[in-house]
Amino acid sequence: MITAIVMIHTDADAIPEVAREAVTIEGISEVFSVTGDVDLIAIARVAAHEELAGVVADKLSKVKGVTSTTTYIAFQAFSKEDLERGFALGMD
Repeated sequence: MITAIVMIHTDADAIPEVAREAVTIEGISEVFSVTGDVDLIAIARVAAHEELAGVVADKLSKVKGVTSTTTYIAFQAFSKEDLERGFALGMD
């Protein structure tokens, strides 16, 4: 599974509409409205790198109101729950 974090800039008056449409795109699992220098952050999860171009370039970037995107591909995912489970092995 390939995970990518997509920073999305939108027209100022289109943030909620872009978020609602973006989350319906197959391959986008979550969309967050955030503070900072971007308007939205989307999490894309696809089976292969080739699919990522279709999700971001062909679909997400063409949503009305999106002005630009920047995509970061995750090398590894870490979570508190996974780390706690791993360190708890053999503790029973």
